[in-house]
Amino acid sequence: MTAAFEHPVAVSSEHAFALLTPLTELALRAGAAIMAIPGDAKVAHKPDGSPVTPADLAADRVIAEGLAAIAPGVPVLSEECCDRGRPTTGSFFVVDPLDGTKEYIAGRDEFTVNLALVSDGVPVLGIVGAPALGVAWRGVAGHGAERLTVAADGAGFTASPIRTRPLPKPGEPWVATVSRSHLDAATVAFIDARPGAVRTTQGSSLKFCRIAEGEADIYPRLAPICEWDIAAGAALVIAAGGKVTEAGGAPLRFDAPRPNFIVPNFIAWGDRDGR
Repeated sequence: MTAAFEHPVAVSSEHAFALLTPLTELALRAGAAIMAIPGDAKVAHKPDGSPVTPADLAADRVIAEGLAAIAPGVPVLSEECCDRGRPTTGSFFVVDPLDGTKEYIAGRDEFTVNLALVSDGVPVLGIVGAPALGVAWRGVAGHGAERLTVAADGAGFTASPIRTRPLPKPGEPWVATVSRSHLDAATVAFIDARPGAVRTTQGSSLKFCRIAEGEADIYPRLAPICEWDIAAGAALVIAAGGKVTEAGGAPLRFDAPRPNFIVPNFIAWGDRDGR
């Protein structure tokens, strides 16, 4: 932990809501930066073997510069710059400038820009942009959530409110959204314990968006994942009326000391009474 994080600033829910518009514009600019990179750009690999592209780095630069101007006192944890750690109190941003890099490299459109604001361990603001799809989602805890249809030139958008849906009634199937490339045996068993459950696959953080929109009931992942992959989606689901928990049922927090920022497991629920 560096000296910059010794006295982290705290951001209230009202302040987070006031930041929503400039942060949305920033996420959309990052998406435009991704789309401006040629699809055949060179792919490199990080020390852990995961891929990184010029699009990842371009989006990260846009977001880093934007956050420094919008909220200069708030620390940032980004996938592309995580060596400075993160605070465990106060507020900080969590950024994945291009979630679903493998989807992007494969030429699929299911990649996203993730931008979250965490306050005292709780994800309070989340923005997920899907630049190749021309849509984005955003929400602030206590203020609701929206789906944004982005103009073709990226210069504006129209917003529609979204909300999660109640638990399926007895006899109705659960709809579970799961990863296309990271489905593990424990997650399959969790879903299969709900009779008649239907699985749908999505790339990147779009799975959270399906929960927030009320198109799916649960998104379980009972295998390790990084904080930056899920913080924005978790905030979005919470703002839309759902919850995100650890496998044991406790609310998922972002103030626990975690080696390499790895979250062991989580479940996103559309209904706050989910179990």
